Amino acid sequence: MMVILFRLMLFLALLIVAYSIIKYFFQPLRKLEKAHRHNQFFFLDDQKDVRKNFSLTYKGVMFEGEKYMGATDTSFDIITIYVWTNDYNALQGLMREDFQFIEDDIRIRYPEAAVEWKSPIKEFLRDQK
Repeated sequence: MMVILFRLMLFLALLIVAYSIIKYFFQPLRKLEKAHRHNQFFFLDDQKDVRKNFSLTYKGVMFEGEKYMGATDTSFDIITIYVWTNDYNALQGLMREDFQFIEDDIRIRYPEAAVEWKSPIKEFLRDQK
């Protein structure tokens, strides 16, 4: 009887470990951090939760975006998105086309939204026109 109970407990422990490993590998935040380390593009967002900010990484720069909902002609939708980065030193080497790529990708997900950049990116884009 004790052997069967021990085997059952061991089996449950193995199931818990396997579940934890699988959950770790499919965690979106881990994918974002991996893309950031490898200078790849990755967009992490919960489109169903308006109050939750999104994160994206592009060419080794981590950006964050804040969504604001408002009324459009036909419905309530995300109408304004503010985008910024906390590591301004990482912006070195980025060009206007890079920021345009990010804006285009945001507009694919939120077609009604106006994308606003915070300083110093806003000044850079304004001076480049």
